[in-house]
Amino acid sequence: MIDVEKIRQEFPILFQEVNDEPLVYLDNAATTQKPKAVLDKLTYYYEHDNANVHRGVHTLAERATKEYEEAREKLRKLIHAGETAEVLFTRGTTTGLNWIAKSYGDVAVNAGDEIVISYMEHHSNIIPWQQLAARKGATLKYIDITPEGYLDMDSAGKQITDKTKIVSIAHVSNVLGVINPVKELAELAHAHGAVMVVDGAQSVPHMAVDVQELDADFFAFSGHKMCGPTGIGVLYGKRALLEKMEPIEFGGEMIDFVNLYDSTWKELPWKFEAGTPNIGGAIALGAAADYLQSIGLENIHQHEAEIVAYVLPKLQAIEGLTVYGPQDPKDHTGVIAFNLDGLHPHDVATALDMEGVAVRAGHHCAQPLLKYLEVPSAARASFYLYNTKADADRLIEAIMATKEFFQDGVI
Repeated sequence: MIDVEKIRQEFPILFQEVNDEPLVYLDNAATTQKPKAVLDKLTYYYEHDNANVHRGVHTLAERATKEYEEAREKLRKLIHAGETAEVLFTRGTTTGLNWIAKSYGDVAVNAGDEIVISYMEHHSNIIPWQQLAARKGATLKYIDITPEGYLDMDSAGKQITDKTKIVSIAHVSNVLGVINPVKELAELAHAHGAVMVVDGAQSVPHMAVDVQELDADFFAFSGHKMCGPTGIGVLYGKRALLEKMEPIEFGGEMIDFVNLYDSTWKELPWKFEAGTPNIGGAIALGAAADYLQSIGLENIHQHEAEIVAYVLPKLQAIEGLTVYGPQDPKDHTGVIAFNLDGLHPHDVATALDMEGVAVRAGHHCAQPLLKYLEVPSAARASFYLYNTKADADRLIEAIMATKEFFQDGVI
């Protein structure tokens, strides 16, 4: 169990009013709020240790470099990577997936090969593969979703073949709130000689992740969804694969020797990190990893499961409200997408905002999924470690008030 009220005190932004109502922040799948420990770490770095890394012998440079590389080790421990050489700092999940598609994909994929993803992917895990398939003359294939909102493993068994070179799947859907069996998919992919890429943006902040146990070949996630700053993320890759890959960006930091007509690269992980990195962001992300581990990822996952078990039946009981994804709370994460009959999701989100409840509305960067579900858009409430059952009650009350307003013009 976690002390939610104590945790909430660490997040100053939660204690404000929006439209004269106490804020209930339920847009955590888009980005999470930051605890004081992370904010203080970022501020301290810029006030005391700001210098470029790996380039200087003066005291500030050495302190900055030490903190930057210590943050890498913290992220390695968080996801149980084998070594820090396998942990690359990126701008976020999108960057990581693009690096794989360009650097690994351009070498591994040829005309006639196949790339397999699913209908529930975020655009960041669709478009890089579309572009790779177009460049190389490969075929992009999609795994189906069951009517209940689960990944269809029978479909996966048919779509993944000996022609498949890459399988790339979200660990947790940012719309359906379902946890996908990536370990089973990795076994299937490897049996056909393909690599397994995992979009971990919605899993790392919410549950314990062990990339070695999952046997993921690549695993990408973002800092801002796990209490860290924006503009920083991590790409994990198995050393054997990373060693064979060429850098995507070139310049300072990533070189060993530069001659007039050719150059050589540094060893892992630095050969992929051209230019001055987001030093403060990486250090603060390390602080975020410390913060989450101090609470316990298992405890965070259990807390969210308890909220879902509480709120999902209440949402399902609202007449005219449709919840997407698994209907069993045990199989649904804190990401809950829904629609109200006859109301556009943007109108719903605007009305909820008037009640102080922040949710997201739109296609959630998952247009193929919404087309698959035959809906143009949806509202989405997403819970995190600092949310409470009282927040869930406020969501239900705001939805009922919204229904009443659009039906009777009274709120």
